[in-house]
Amino acid sequence: QVQLAESGGGLVQAGDSMLLSCAVSGRPFSDYAMAWFRQAPGKEREFVAGISRDSTNTYAIDSVKGRFTISRYDAKNTVYLQMNSLKPEETAVYYCGAHRTQSTRVVISTILGYRDWGQGTQVTVSS
Repeated sequence: QVQLAESGGGLVQAGDSMLLSCAVSGRPFSDYAMAWFRQAPGKEREFVAGISRDSTNTYAIDSVKGRFTISRYDAKNTVYLQMNSLKPEETAVYYCGAHRTQSTRVVISTILGYRDWGQGTQVTVSS
């Protein structure tokens, strides 16, 4: 079983930037497409951005395009989410998810595609 550990959350002001990290262990990191999700209080967990195994494909939801960037560094078994120009409505617990796949180029954007999750990291954006 793969283990995921998010870090980098905290309290920032609107317009600030933040870098989230997710360290993966237990299984070969390169076997997994990765993604970031978030869950605000009282809301369902939603997909934010995903990246393929070989990093050639990324996908992000419209509301974060141009502000958030997902990347991965296989040598460190880590996936990142660089978040710029943060908004108060993006306050949520951010989770990384791992999807084991034979495809090196697929990005999985549906929550049902993810079985392995980290514990989450709280991101709070004040106005």
